[in-house]
Amino acid sequence: MLEAAGLSKSYREKRVVDGVDLSVPPGSVTGLLGANGAGKTTTLRLMLGLIRGGGETRFLGRPLRDWHCPGQVVGAVFGGVGGHPKHRVIDHLTMVAYGLGLSAPEAAAQAALDRIGLEQARGLRLGQLSLGMTQRVELTQALLGQPQVLVLDEPFNGLDPHSIAWLRSALRSFADAGGAVLLSSHLLAEMEQLADRVVVMVRGRVTAESGVREIAEQAGRHVLVESPAMARLAVMLELAGGRIEALDADHARVTGVSRQQVGLLAADHGIPLYSLGEHSVSIEEFYLSVAEEEFSARWPQH
Repeated sequence: MLEAAGLSKSYREKRVVDGVDLSVPPGSVTGLLGANGAGKTTTLRLMLGLIRGGGETRFLGRPLRDWHCPGQVVGAVFGGVGGHPKHRVIDHLTMVAYGLGLSAPEAAAQAALDRIGLEQARGLRLGQLSLGMTQRVELTQALLGQPQVLVLDEPFNGLDPHSIAWLRSALRSFADAGGAVLLSSHLLAEMEQLADRVVVMVRGRVTAESGVREIAEQAGRHVLVESPAMARLAVMLELAGGRIEALDADHARVTGVSRQQVGLLAADHGIPLYSLGEHSVSIEEFYLSVAEEEFSARWPQH
């Protein structure tokens, strides 16, 4: 649904985005990860034509400039509704609906509020809105044209836990209905719960991209086990094809067998277990492993 190729941008001879390629498939949430200054926001602005630079982005197979009404193709959230603070929410959304060329703009604005669950905010003035409510109105605005693609820049910044949970649910529902979501963030815990795919940017370049499930599969899972009879258990596990890394007398890291296999082997041989768990590589661990260049540049060792 969204495909970018060769995106680049320089400011005062400094390359801030350098040959970025990425795509966002339908029915998915793609997280664009990177530290502040990695080039995430500039990349999103290049995609939407908000700034000029090299490369090209296609939405549903065509550049955005070729669509008669871009707001019916892609909705964007960049931190602010862009309306006069004295305008009421319903009036602001109606004005935006007129700009999108929607038939019956008043009805479209009301329907959008109903879909997001913001009926109680229709009469509030934009200047009265809390940060969380502003974010909801901004998402409502982005969805007015019923686009198939959403692009969001750091949408979780500054939100309270309730607003974060609401926004996560709204974006997940949009993707599950067949839409494509691309959002930048440095909040790795949120990406762990929301994203299907992640793209890591370091100093203006894409350094890694992967499906969230593939991250764990490529890095490998391991089982953490605690037992007072670790020596006996280790023998049984090695016979079953497992590999044991002792952490101390009672704890070990096991690979090559599943958590269920460890439990069954222990039960079959009467070996007590104090704890048994499985660890998969997190998005945070994946990000830190591929962003070493950025950290080294920012905080060089002395």
